[in-house]
Amino acid sequence: MSMLKLPAHASLGERVWHYTYLVICGLIFLFLISPILIVIPLSFNAEPYFTFTREMLTFNPDGYSMRWYDRILTFGMTAPDAVRDSSWWKDVWNNADWISAAKNSVIIGVFSTLLATALGTLAALGLSRPEMPYRRLIMGVLISPMIVPLIITATGLFFFYSATGLAHTYVGIIMAHATLGIPFVIITVTATLVGFDHSLTRAAQNLGATPFTVFRQIILPLILPGVISGALFAFVTSFDEVVVVLFIADFDQQTIPRQMWNGIREQISPTILSVATILVIFSILLLTTIELLRRRSERLRGLSPG
Repeated sequence: MSMLKLPAHASLGERVWHYTYLVICGLIFLFLISPILIVIPLSFNAEPYFTFTREMLTFNPDGYSMRWYDRILTFGMTAPDAVRDSSWWKDVWNNADWISAAKNSVIIGVFSTLLATALGTLAALGLSRPEMPYRRLIMGVLISPMIVPLIITATGLFFFYSATGLAHTYVGIIMAHATLGIPFVIITVTATLVGFDHSLTRAAQNLGATPFTVFRQIILPLILPGVISGALFAFVTSFDEVVVVLFIADFDQQTIPRQMWNGIREQISPTILSVATILVIFSILLLTTIELLRRRSERLRGLSPG
């Protein structure tokens, strides 16, 4: 029976508290989600304002426009008013500022995710073993990037990378983003390994399987949902990161968050709201995927019916 469903024998007081609890939860959810709900319609504003116009409030079609979404493609182009043929799209791909920032974000996000997933999974496997010495201390050190204020981490990375020549390089940005993503991978994979039956691995070893075969055919299939969930969290962390990029990246190494930051400082344009709306939709899709993987992981481990 669902926790939100009242039993048939509930008293009047229990029913009143039940619906009061639902209302409180709904109000908290509305409070948290309202900034996002406001951004989405504002991105369709026909005027260059960050407020609702009279036409928008009266649902006049003239008050709504896709001009700021089109601006994502045309901003920075050499010939934005040209005929939209293959040459125009080539100009978009090569010169549009937002598209260049998106390409950088995807490239940095993918490679930092791969690095964070590999290192985080290995760390989680080691920390899950009971014979691992100083497990709590090591776990605390490894997840410290998500606990320590980000400005401190960014400052330390800047001085360290400046001394080693990694500052203002894509390799340095990828490594910095991987540092921020590793804690998420460790936490999700460690949670997946809770209750893992190590007798399966011992049985495989007794049958002559190599450690790599045990990992590939037994451990990895069972922890794969947690690994993918951690990878998605690491990718989102990299894709949304701006503080570390401001410290480490060069002026021409723009990512979407840094491009939004520059847009807020230099030229206020509702294009930022359009980009934010796209990122919200992208984040919702990723979170939905993470939730589906979490449920699949629970079914594989027998923690939920279905």
